[in-house]
Amino acid sequence: MIPSISWKNIWRNRVRSLVVITAITLGLFGGLFSSAIFQGMNDRRVKEALTKEISHIQVHSPKFLENPEIGFTIDKINDVEQFIVNQEGVKAISSRIKTTAMIASSSANSGVTVLGIDPDKEKDVTEMYTALYTAEQLEDHFEITDPEAQKQFIKDSVGTYFENVSRNPVFIGEELAHTLNLKIRSKVVLTFQNTDGSLTGGAFRVVGIFRTENSSFEETNVFVRHSDLFELCGLEEQDAHEIAIFLDDMDLSAELTKTIQDQFPHLEVNDWKEIQPDVAMLNDFMAVTMTVIIVIILLALGFGIVNTMLMVVLERVKEIGMLMAIGMNKLKVFTMIILESVLLCLSGAAIGMGLSVLFVEIFKTRGIDLTVFAQEGFEAMGFGAVFYPTLGIEFYLEVTFLVVLTGILSSVYPALKALNLNPADALRSE
Repeated sequence: MIPSISWKNIWRNRVRSLVVITAITLGLFGGLFSSAIFQGMNDRRVKEALTKEISHIQVHSPKFLENPEIGFTIDKINDVEQFIVNQEGVKAISSRIKTTAMIASSSANSGVTVLGIDPDKEKDVTEMYTALYTAEQLEDHFEITDPEAQKQFIKDSVGTYFENVSRNPVFIGEELAHTLNLKIRSKVVLTFQNTDGSLTGGAFRVVGIFRTENSSFEETNVFVRHSDLFELCGLEEQDAHEIAIFLDDMDLSAELTKTIQDQFPHLEVNDWKEIQPDVAMLNDFMAVTMTVIIVIILLALGFGIVNTMLMVVLERVKEIGMLMAIGMNKLKVFTMIILESVLLCLSGAAIGMGLSVLFVEIFKTRGIDLTVFAQEGFEAMGFGAVFYPTLGIEFYLEVTFLVVLTGILSSVYPALKALNLNPADALRSE
């Protein structure tokens, strides 16, 4: 009976209740949708980092991490590779030669990190081969059909991923291509140290220009074939500076990192959180940040609810006195007022969360495109300028709990105010 009375009491003053419900609806919708945007940005940044930049785990020689000289390769690499491949949860591995170099074109030069890879194995570890966008791909995957918009998006992202090429191909980023004024089939010269410390290098031809959501990565990393690089460096065919490991589940990275480290203590094994701590920190604190945003919104709304419920109590002094006079105990009066506040909050929360679910579903695949306004700025920080909001059911359940808690806490003072009423005095009030 108490819940039914509480629900009816809410609508005795429809305008006031609708104002409160509207405030809760808009507050929660704004908080939830902005949280979904932040979560989508974070998930996409982590995905881009893992699938295009670093993978889940990397193995190096400790000396190479301290001083990345060409001669500090991984000892007993065949044994290391065999052990890793046999571990449960490992999807693929790829061994790389990695060195710093100077890349020069006919018009400019720049310092870069050169990764010598096996293109076929690398496809299982990273998705760099998918970073070549064509007009057809934009139309199919991103629904971008306007020629001018396509031109703005893909820019010079063209070519192939080491396909149908013969000697010394190089795969470079769009930002680097702009810096060095390069196009497909442009010639560049890579200069670096070999194992005896002398300078060496070779001429390479651009076969592909990739595009990622991290312009810094585009400008500082180039990919060549392992077989073309080890001859120039003076290394053996099986030598490598880095083993990139891709897993079936990113949550296995910490456990597997420890397993490999225990098996090969002479090597340095790092998971993605150690390799890119900024991305890891963002990922770990995203849920906390979103919760804080919702708490602040509910805290602000809570003061409004306190004021509303206090007005409700003061307007119904005579009525509450009559209810207590005919036998309704103080616990029931307290419960009735608490329920009014909770039901008021839940009504607004249900509408707000419903709207957020609707908008998140609409933009989850379509995206919120800000490429025209802030593409360069976002990509300089490693984020794409197209946002894909997403929010898990766990967060909605957490918000529901916080809404109920807000309703209870906001009505405690008004409810205690009602309990302090003397039934005889309340009945005589006007």
